[in-house]
Amino acid sequence: MSDPALLSATALLAAYRAKTLSPVETAKACLARLDRFEPQVNAFIEVSRDAALAAATASEARWMKGEPLGPVDGVPATVKDNIPQAGSPRRNGSKTTSDAPAAEDGSTVRALRAQGAVFLGRTTMPEFGWIGHCNSPLTGVTRNPWKPDRTTGGSSGGAAAACALSIGALHLGTDGAGSIRIPASFTGVYGFKPTYGRVPTWPGSTFTVLAHHGPLTRTVADAALAMSVLSAPDARDIFAWNAPAHDYVRDLDHGVKGLRVGFSARLGYVSSLDPEVEKAARDAAKVFEELGAHVEEADPGFADPLDLIQAMWFGGAATAALSISPEARDRLDPGFRAVVDASEDMQASRFIDACSRGRAALLGAMNAFHERYDLLLTPTMPIPAFAVARDVPAGFATRGGPLAWLDWSPYCHPFNLTQQPAASCPCGFTGDGLPIGLQIVAPKMRDDRVLQASRAFESARPFRMPA
Repeated sequence: MSDPALLSATALLAAYRAKTLSPVETAKACLARLDRFEPQVNAFIEVSRDAALAAATASEARWMKGEPLGPVDGVPATVKDNIPQAGSPRRNGSKTTSDAPAAEDGSTVRALRAQGAVFLGRTTMPEFGWIGHCNSPLTGVTRNPWKPDRTTGGSSGGAAAACALSIGALHLGTDGAGSIRIPASFTGVYGFKPTYGRVPTWPGSTFTVLAHHGPLTRTVADAALAMSVLSAPDARDIFAWNAPAHDYVRDLDHGVKGLRVGFSARLGYVSSLDPEVEKAARDAAKVFEELGAHVEEADPGFADPLDLIQAMWFGGAATAALSISPEARDRLDPGFRAVVDASEDMQASRFIDACSRGRAALLGAMNAFHERYDLLLTPTMPIPAFAVARDVPAGFATRGGPLAWLDWSPYCHPFNLTQQPAASCPCGFTGDGLPIGLQIVAPKMRDDRVLQASRAFESARPFRMPA
C-alpha cells in the first residue's frame, strides 16, 4: 500500500473496516511526514507522539474486534492552539499565556475524542488569532508548503500547512474573520466555516460571536464527515444550537443542478483584485453552469462592512487584554499590541451597535440576496499568498491603522458578521504555482448546501495537494 498518510479519512476508514490497514500504521506514517516536513514549515507548537501512538493502538484493538467508537475512530487529527485539549497547554500563540495543561477538552476536541480520533499535535497560530497570517512571538513563522517564502495565511495557518502536507486527515480550525478560509485559499486545501452555533465552541473566543469552529481537510467528503461529528451538542456552550448532530455525508452528492447562483468578483466594493485570481474564480463559476446551475453576476447589495468588523475586532482584542498584565504587554507581537492599545479608546456603545444593529442590517441584505440566489460565489482572497513575516503584502494599498490587514482580506469577514456557512474550495493556481480559492456562501443553516456545492465542484475539478 502507498503511504497511508496520503489517504483521506473516508479511505482510511474503509481500509480499517476491511482490516487492510491499521490505525497504528497510519499514525506512524503521519508522524514520519511530520518529522520530514516540520523543519521546513513550522506548523506545530506541540507534537503528541506517545499519546497519538497509544490512542492509535487502542483504536486498532477496537477495529480488530469490529467495535469502533464512532465514524472517525483511528483517523489522525490536529488541534489549533487556541482550542482547549485536556493535558496540553492552550497558549493562543502568545508568550503571555500559561504553559499549564488544560483540565478539559473544548467542544470540538471532545466531539472528535469521543468518536476515537487520534490527535497528532497542536498547530500554530498568530497571537490570539489577531491577523490573517501565521507569525507569532511564541512559535515564529509558519511557512507555506507550496513556497516556503510565502505565508500560509491564518490564523489557522499551522492547521492548513499540516493539512496540505497530509500530516493528518482532519484539522480543527477557528474562523473569526476568515481564519479557516484565508489559509485554505493560500495553501490549496478545503476549509469550511459552519453557520454560527451549528458546531459548539466552548469555552468561546475573545472575539465572541464572530468565531466559528470548523474543519480543514483535503477532500470535501472528509469535511462532511468531520461536520457530522463536530455538530454534536455541548450543553456548556450557551450559543450552540445543541440539536442532534446532522449527517452531512448522506446527501453530499446532491449536486447543484437547478440552483440559482450569484457570482460576485468584487462584492460591489473590493478595489484590488489580482487578475489571475479573478480569472480562476470566473472560470470556477462557469463550472457551476456546466454542472447545471443557473449562474449570473450579482453583487450581494451591502456596503463595505469594514467599520463593523473593526469595531467587533477591537472589542475582542480588549477582551483578550483583560488577561494580560501591563508588564506582559511588552512581550506581545507589536502588531497585536497596537490593536490592544487602540481598543482601549473604543466606546462600548460602538461595539454594541456593530454587534446588534450593524450585523442585523448586513444579514438583512444577505437574506434579500438569498431570496433570489441559493448560493453566492466570490474569490476567497483578492491575492495569492504573499511573503512571510509581513502584516501587509508589499505594495498593497490599505486604509492604514492597526487592522490594515482586513483590507487585504475583504471577502471573508462579511460572513462572520452574518454568521452564514462559507467554504474555500481550491479552484486553480497562479502562473508561479500558488493556490487560488473560491468562496461558496449559503443562507444561514444551509451548511449542507455549501458542502454539496463544494463536492460537486471538487468532482468536476479535483483538488491537487503539494508534491
